[in-house]
Amino acid sequence: MLDQITPLILTYNEAPNIGRNLERLRWAKDIVVLDSFSDDATLEIVSQFSQARVFQRKFDTHANQWSFGLIETEIATPWVLALDADYILSRELVNEIRSTSLSHDVAGCRVHFTFCINGRRLRSGVYPPVVVLYRRDAARYVQDGHTHRVVVDGVIRDLKSPILHDDRKPLSRWFQSQQTYTKLEARKLLNESWKNLGWQDRLRRLRIVTPLATLFYCLICRGGIFDGWTGFYYALQRLIAETMLAAQLIEAGFRGQTSEIRKPIANRELRIVNTAEIPADPAAVEHVARM
Repeated sequence: MLDQITPLILTYNEAPNIGRNLERLRWAKDIVVLDSFSDDATLEIVSQFSQARVFQRKFDTHANQWSFGLIETEIATPWVLALDADYILSRELVNEIRSTSLSHDVAGCRVHFTFCINGRRLRSGVYPPVVVLYRRDAARYVQDGHTHRVVVDGVIRDLKSPILHDDRKPLSRWFQSQQTYTKLEARKLLNESWKNLGWQDRLRRLRIVTPLATLFYCLICRGGIFDGWTGFYYALQRLIAETMLAAQLIEAGFRGQTSEIRKPIANRELRIVNTAEIPADPAAVEHVARM
């Protein structure tokens, strides 16, 4: 099945990750890299892989960026493998995809993640399973809080082998990203009615509950305490991210300015000039996976 798949990767200053990502994709005849005008060594590294085609577009939203990559880059294969630059295919997953035969009613495959810190696999990762492999003509993207969802019309099948989530960008970049992500996520939570929220987002709306629960869940329920310092490091990151989100919600309540946090904001991480607009379809349908 591998010859029916085109990997699609989004990048912005991913020099610490993109080489490891592409090494596991050497089987692909065509790879599409959609870059948001990186100013580090990302494109230099990509140029070392002859099957990679590079497109550049100014980042506005995740949904628009993925939609551009899916529609405007002349992908010819029936299947697309959508990857962030820090998603590293495990060798088990490559072998599983190679030997997989999918019936015509299957439109996508969902994969679970193993979180890594500098290559060390953790048992405590809380990254949800994601539909990353899908039929090109059966998928579209919609925005969801700070990120996006891929909407696939058809049956979703679960694969057994994992993707390794191994982001090696500096911690300062992570903090910068969280400032933007938590504001967007807070705006989503404040805009959505209580009945339409899942149980995890309902806990987040309670402000103080989720940060403490996340720390306990990562270290105790998921066994992160047995991962040593890498387990504590990951749990601390999740605690900080949830605390930043709670602070956004609390501040909005103190000031009585929930409408202010609901306003659209510019992405401060990607300081580049817009070159294209692809409107996202906001329609909600079945088989929606959070990316």
